[in-house]
Amino acid sequence: MTNPLGLSGRRILITGASSGIGRDIAVIAAELGARTVLIGRNPTRLEETRTQLVGSEHLVEPFDLTDADSIPALIKRIVEQGGPFMGIVHAAGIQTTMALRAVDSAVIDKVMRTNVYSALMLARGLNQRNCADTSASLVIISSIMGLVGRPALSVYSASKAAVAGMVKSLALELAPRIRVNCISPAFVRSEMTARLETSLSVEQFQELEGVHPLGLGSVRDVSHAAMFLLADTGRWITGTNLVVDGGYSAR
Repeated sequence: MTNPLGLSGRRILITGASSGIGRDIAVIAAELGARTVLIGRNPTRLEETRTQLVGSEHLVEPFDLTDADSIPALIKRIVEQGGPFMGIVHAAGIQTTMALRAVDSAVIDKVMRTNVYSALMLARGLNQRNCADTSASLVIISSIMGLVGRPALSVYSASKAAVAGMVKSLALELAPRIRVNCISPAFVRSEMTARLETSLSVEQFQELEGVHPLGLGSVRDVSHAAMFLLADTGRWITGTNLVVDGGYSAR
């Protein structure tokens, strides 16, 4: 029986692959047969991810995505060494919780460079000649905070709202050769959530969990959504923001 989510033989680049959602996406993509290229700043943690992957044709490429202008050349070099990509999942990003009184242009630029500039340049890189295989898929991990508000997240929310708008225009510009979509998760249990839990009281964390009608999600919930958009199941989907939030935004 054909598996519509199968990624056998497909080459997938994953950013933020050293931890959290990015690492889990790499794990499940490999299980589905993909050959992965793992991008992140920490080579040791990338190697840790690679040891968790089934199969042997996986590459580690340490790279700082804040050097956005160098991203197209990076993609070109990787393609020349191993062939074009059927997909890119951009899971790298930063979340900055900061009251408005503390925000300055340096903070805004850092968040935008990591969350927005890098996404645009990954799209530009994939769009280069011979870099994308037939019907390639670019999936950007955004956030529900691009659609709803929360105190002290104005800069982060602005970056994720930018991603959602960018996806629509990229989808039109790159069709039909490259599909472009984003995923907007709410809070999922991860290393980042574990750190947040230590900074909140028990009551505050229970309140956070309670605003998700289905409870807090897991990184695998987001990974499954990414696989859906990468595989043939997403063949007729582009320009979409897939909300995976346990009902958070339905309130």
